[in-house]
Amino acid sequence: MATFEQLLAWHELAQQLRVDSIRATTTAGSGHPTSSMSAADLMAVLLAKYLRYDFSNPHNPNNDHLVFSKGHASPLLYAMYRAAGAIDDRELMSLRKFGSRLEGHPTPVLPWVEVATGSLGQGLPIAVGIALAGEYLDKLPYHTWVLLGDSEMAEGSIWEAFEHANHYKLANLIAIIDVNRLGQRGQTMLGWNTQVYCDRARAFGWKPIEIDGHNLEEIDQAYSAAINNLDCPTVIVARTKKGKGVADLEDLGGWHGKALKFDNAKAAIAELGGERHITIQVEKPDSQLQTTATGQAQTLQLPLYQEGDAVATRKAYGDALKALGASRPDVVALDGEVSNSTYAEEFAKAYPDRYFEMYIAEQELVAAAVGLQVRQYKPFASSFAAFLSRAYDFVRMAAISRANIKLVGSHAGVSIGQDGPSQMALEDLAALRAVWNSTVLYPCDANQTTKLVAEMVDRDGIVYLRTTRESTPVLYEADEDFSIGGSKVIRSSDADQAAVIAAGITVHEALKAYDHLKQEGILIRIIDAYSVKPIDTATLHQAARDTAGKLVVVEDHWSEGGLGAAVLDAFVGMGTAPAYGELALNLVKLAVQDMPGSGTPEELLHAAKIDADAIIEAVRSLVKQAAWMPTE
Repeated sequence: MATFEQLLAWHELAQQLRVDSIRATTTAGSGHPTSSMSAADLMAVLLAKYLRYDFSNPHNPNNDHLVFSKGHASPLLYAMYRAAGAIDDRELMSLRKFGSRLEGHPTPVLPWVEVATGSLGQGLPIAVGIALAGEYLDKLPYHTWVLLGDSEMAEGSIWEAFEHANHYKLANLIAIIDVNRLGQRGQTMLGWNTQVYCDRARAFGWKPIEIDGHNLEEIDQAYSAAINNLDCPTVIVARTKKGKGVADLEDLGGWHGKALKFDNAKAAIAELGGERHITIQVEKPDSQLQTTATGQAQTLQLPLYQEGDAVATRKAYGDALKALGASRPDVVALDGEVSNSTYAEEFAKAYPDRYFEMYIAEQELVAAAVGLQVRQYKPFASSFAAFLSRAYDFVRMAAISRANIKLVGSHAGVSIGQDGPSQMALEDLAALRAVWNSTVLYPCDANQTTKLVAEMVDRDGIVYLRTTRESTPVLYEADEDFSIGGSKVIRSSDADQAAVIAAGITVHEALKAYDHLKQEGILIRIIDAYSVKPIDTATLHQAARDTAGKLVVVEDHWSEGGLGAAVLDAFVGMGTAPAYGELALNLVKLAVQDMPGSGTPEELLHAAKIDADAIIEAVRSLVKQAAWMPTE
């Protein structure tokens, strides 16, 4: 039981956190002071007694993890950093200013912030990944604490996290719901009905603890019970008041996301007892504990495939991932209950201790990968490419987190055949290209796939590999190298009349077209643009020079934003346009234009006009146009 002196110290710290949240947001002229004030008591007790964290060494593997899923309460988080001595008052007052590390929502530009939050519903799913690392990989006793807002409890991703945390029995995960009743535009769905939150959590296999979030003794007892619960995850459902401590703000609507004016702030600070300058010593973790090794590294031996054999690139991915598992103990894999189709099952069978099944929950799939990389693991997360679109906001936020994750989407494009358009990813290249600092790869054969998978491991940022359902001929020898940012010119001559740029399944269609056109006396260059982003600008520029600008791009994707757009960007992007003089670029884009249905891969490629026949027709048209152009 807490002593009177402890309770008084916690109260003073909580008041400081409230005052500093007001001061920082008022100086900024924007922010969320009232959302920060409701959780101040909860965070004061956590910081002063329960959090185990070395602020001088944020990468200490024994540190606890604190995730503000309620990212708009960042003033509270930054006030905690000031109280812990991690930042000074001058930096606290730089909140939301240009160039400040204290952004409107927390991001890892601060060394103590591990993931970006602010898109509600993401902190808890990411924390599941961190807790998975602690329980099954690191095997260290750190806890992952998550502060949640009550509004985000309406997000489906939260309940994906609840079910997966219970499935994996993550007793090292402690969620704290700040039930302050008021959302952005009024009362939340459940208001102060904390019993419903508890009932739902209990139904998902969690241990709920219902408390008054401003009663310091109840908070202390709840945290103690949580860290001593070794059977399942714990959720603390804390009833609080938005704007707590200031009569003109407390439990009043209309204050969400509004900073106080200076006169109002001065009065509110006085009502809270004035400014304080408390600095506390946050208890450091036991640094003697060591991360449990996940296996011994071996020399990488990628699988080899014979030229001419028919192998699906999705199968090559699974084989390569298994090989990486042997050579890299830090590689882990996750899948969305389609591992027998993505072939992630090859890794799962070989290294079950490093494989996590996320079932049909793609938001949790990506979020868990982000959480695992917090602990320096190299996560490969796979599903059907079409279904990754469900988790696009998580991918977008992962980039803001500066996360290093590998995403693999199989069954892309109309070439999957009879399953129909609901299963055909036709937007994925555009979506992933648009993500900041992303890499987008689309191999056409098995040997190329394995080499690119090996390249992905240490690539920073969001790295996406698109794989094909159909078995396709092996084109390249096993010793061929494929660098990210490169391409392969697989047919060329000094007399090429046009260049065809393809990737993945359409490379094979382009080769068929080459053979047919050659018989007609038309020579074309075939470029395998397997690296869609970054794209091989130099090779594209050279092809344009050599063919008087006659280019055909063919892709199993909608016409917007995919390979064709990447090729165009290589010519019109900033600082990349070649010096052609008066040479005009004559580019034809072959892509999926109409909504596909069911059919064989051959039928669908033909109907979409992205097969060899369509390529032949496009090249003939370009060559004919060139022949009829007047000369001076």
